[in-house]
Amino acid sequence: MTGTIYEPGRGPGPAKPTEETLSRLLAEQSIGALATTNREGYPHLSTMAYTWDPAERVVRISSVVGRAKVLQVAREPRAALYVSTADHLAFAVAEGLGEVSPVSSVPGDETGRELLAMQPPFPDSADEALFLRNMVEDHRVVIRLRVSRLHGGGVDVPR
Repeated sequence: MTGTIYEPGRGPGPAKPTEETLSRLLAEQSIGALATTNREGYPHLSTMAYTWDPAERVVRISSVVGRAKVLQVAREPRAALYVSTADHLAFAVAEGLGEVSPVSSVPGDETGRELLAMQPPFPDSADEALFLRNMVEDHRVVIRLRVSRLHGGGVDVPR
């Protein structure tokens, strides 16, 4: 988190990050905990790799048909992603409604291209083609969390 509200002699206190700071934290990290709701109404947490698109305010997660999180988002779209800094002194929570893409069924289809865009560029087009075939074979989907609320906090310590 940038900036400080630390007052010398008082010790660390609560940090109130701006939405810009929270969005930056989401962009800097790539692993978080996705919270969905199971059939019994309890929270279900999964550690997930994700990408954050701040312009669209969308978190994207690659998953496979039949996984609990996919089924849960399809049944109850309210979800949240929790992300923390490496030192765990600050965190961001992205809340919103999730949706599940169609299954990638043909190499290079819309879902496959969306999954491809979540990856670093491949140096060779043959690797890209293999990736797209693998997405079909794996029955991959994209979970999209359309973020309506960003909040977070942490401890403000002197840097």
